[in-house]
Amino acid sequence: MAKHTTSKIVRNRLRKEKIAKILMQLSGISITGSLFFIVGTILYKGLPYLSWEMISQSPQGGFYIGKGGGILNAILGSLYLALASTGIATLIGIPISLYLNLYVPKDSFIARSAKLLFDVLFGIPSIVYGAIAFSIMIWLGIRASLLGGIITITLLTIPIVVRTIDELLKTVPIDLTQVTFSLGATRWEAARVVLKYIKPGIFTAILLAFGRAIGDVAGVLLTTGFSDNMPKYIDEPAATLPLAIFFQLSSPIPEVQGRAYASALVLTFIILFIVLCTHLLAAKQKKHKL
Repeated sequence: MAKHTTSKIVRNRLRKEKIAKILMQLSGISITGSLFFIVGTILYKGLPYLSWEMISQSPQGGFYIGKGGGILNAILGSLYLALASTGIATLIGIPISLYLNLYVPKDSFIARSAKLLFDVLFGIPSIVYGAIAFSIMIWLGIRASLLGGIITITLLTIPIVVRTIDELLKTVPIDLTQVTFSLGATRWEAARVVLKYIKPGIFTAILLAFGRAIGDVAGVLLTTGFSDNMPKYIDEPAATLPLAIFFQLSSPIPEVQGRAYASALVLTFIILFIVLCTHLLAAKQKKHKL
């Protein structure tokens, strides 16, 4: 009787293991299939309309009704916006994470409240950040411009950097910080040691922030404005690729809609390039660390 019961338990466990394996495989296939479907759709609809003229020129008169020109102004606007906001968010976010993990006791009210706050900020929709930044711009007397977009996206990406770095700091062995302090190091010197340990992960945090920054449309819709001109000054309206895609898809002209998919393809290539560069830097740093 005991042997029969044991055999039944083993069969149930094997059955559950098989079901779990099948579910994981189906999940992996569905996610991978969705990725290929999205990329394939963009390639199929956008590649025929992608040309050097489109990448190297600004919009000319009537671009959004099918006439000549390109999206160079939107490419540069997106890069300026994403690079500036990600850089500022990184400079602000890393010290906050270090303070909450090295200077403040982890179980203190300040640390727990701050992490809860950043968790909430992490999940707030970007349009809310756009509305907040818009109010700040009105108070400061700033019009819709590249500066307004940088303010918005910086507010949006700071929680991403803080929470990502916070999770990275949890992976640091406690012995590392204890040994550092036992050698008479200050908290700032210990922070430098910890930063060196998690440097490959910091690249990932920057990548996440950059990807969110360059792909956001709701937040910059209220604050960045839109212009067919090349972005020259920070206080002028600037086009971004997500907004250019949005406006082109809104057109009833098939050629303009095709350009929207081509613009999405350019945006995908930019993010892919950043991902590859980040992985190469992380791999190089990891190899150097070993």
